Amino acid sequence: MSSASTSSAASDGPGSRPGAHHGVLPLPPQGRAVSVARRGLMLVLSSPSGAGKSTMSRRLLAADPSIRVSVSVTTRPPRPGEVDGEHYHFVTPETFQALVEQDHFLEWARVFGNHYGSPRAPVRDAIDAGFDVLFDIDWQGAQQLAQNQFRKEPDADLVSIFLLPPSMEELARRLRTRADEPEAVIAARMAKAKDEISHFAEYDYVLVNDDADSCFENIRTIVAAERLRRPRQIGLFALVRTLLA
Repeated sequence: MSSASTSSAASDGPGSRPGAHHGVLPLPPQGRAVSVARRGLMLVLSSPSGAGKSTMSRRLLAADPSIRVSVSVTTRPPRPGEVDGEHYHFVTPETFQALVEQDHFLEWARVFGNHYGSPRAPVRDAIDAGFDVLFDIDWQGAQQLAQNQFRKEPDADLVSIFLLPPSMEELARRLRTRADEPEAVIAARMAKAKDEISHFAEYDYVLVNDDADSCFENIRTIVAAERLRRPRQIGLFALVRTLLA
């Protein structure tokens, strides 16, 4: 699930401003940049534990101020260094269940004995303002987002990417070197990884993360192309009217 705060998805960050976000087009002959308002993306990044989704998420957020992160609500206890409202919203199981009953989440799931959910309102507000919202979630959450009815047009905003490890041996090596976890926990993650990988065909894009830099550049290429899809450039009609006047 995602590991930042939904409040950040709705709040203004450095360089942000109200209204739809603008992508800069090539300079016209007069030398003035033409900007076209666009609607934001719901960008889903999924992978088995250890295949790199958290690393790629951090790199995307650091490299692109137009991307906000959806901060999950979770019932698991905070880990050392985690800040409530920044890394996660930490709640009791009773509070989480109440939020489910209030339709507070775009998606939610139970993962390794704890519940995680993505709050609805901050994501919608950020997308309407032209910002992209990143979801670091599993296939269950991705399915729920695809089925969600808050979007104005089916699949208009959702772009999903699944990261595969180059091999199961490499995945196991990464799990053993990234954290001091008992072998039983690593075995459980490896077993779950096979189930997660079996859902790869449900995603728009599938990348093999055998080289972190190449994988990151491929993700950025996908994001750039999806932002340029005509239905998402909501300012094109105004520009074309000007050109045809």
